[in-house]
Amino acid sequence: MGEFAYVDTLLEGALDKSGQPVKRGTMAHDHDVYALLTDSAAQRRDLDALERYAPRLEELASRDGHRLYQAVAHRALGVASRLKGDYAVAETRFEKALAGFEDLGTRWQTGITLFEMAELDQARSAPDQRKEHLLNALAHFRDIRANPDAERTRVLIEAL
Repeated sequence: MGEFAYVDTLLEGALDKSGQPVKRGTMAHDHDVYALLTDSAAQRRDLDALERYAPRLEELASRDGHRLYQAVAHRALGVASRLKGDYAVAETRFEKALAGFEDLGTRWQTGITLFEMAELDQARSAPDQRKEHLLNALAHFRDIRANPDAERTRVLIEAL
């Protein structure tokens, strides 16, 4: 069993212990676990895991009105769509995620989403849009001193 599969299995085990409706101020519940599983799958570009976890996260986040997790689900489903070559759906999902993160003022999440949009631009052979998205992502990362993300983004910009 690979490292990530092991972690996914541990997190999935936490789901068996939850299942209660979410109430403000209570312990972590299913949507928290699915958010971790979904975001991890998106970072790893693991399409199988994205297809397993992201729709459930979207369902739970919508049910609970959890705007942050709704945006995480949109971004993850955008990554899944990009991996499948469905660029129009990916763009729509990324735009929804970006709007959600910007509305919440979550600058790191906004930067990550802009970075994912730049990856979509690369897949669609749109270098000008890619550079714009990367520059915007870099600005967000620098503003909050997310140095590893800023450096990764800066290297890609320099390579353009």
